[in-house]
Amino acid sequence: MLNNEQIQKILPQRYPFLLLDKVVDFKKNERLIAIKNASINEEYFMGHFPAKPIMPGVLLIEVMGQAGIIFLNLNNAESEDDLQKPDIYYLYSVKARFFNPISPGDKIVIEVLPVKLTKDSGIMKITAKVGDKEIARAELAGTKHK
Repeated sequence: MLNNEQIQKILPQRYPFLLLDKVVDFKKNERLIAIKNASINEEYFMGHFPAKPIMPGVLLIEVMGQAGIIFLNLNNAESEDDLQKPDIYYLYSVKARFFNPISPGDKIVIEVLPVKLTKDSGIMKITAKVGDKEIARAELAGTKHK
């Protein structure tokens, strides 16, 4: 549905902090599914941890947050033109639990579900899975920068 080039039109982050690879599904007011491929070439794997590399939890929260921001922008867009000048959202609340590590080569599937949406903000439940294994679960809240 959205490739990396289209994601860059919505998110303000850029390399090395643009972490989402693509959005594969979106249903207004219902859900968004996004993909992050954890490549061994990502710099954080060199130091976290050299003997057994795993993705830092804070970066997984960032991936989840980026998916949530895309969900809020797509959800509030009334036309394609709205996505040419997307809103900037800031996370103001994060509650997360981690269950399993992410290793190089993992394909992370992020699912965003709304809890409460308004025109300027949203609370979302977001899960990260690798295959059938739940990696993390979070409740994130974001609001538009004004």
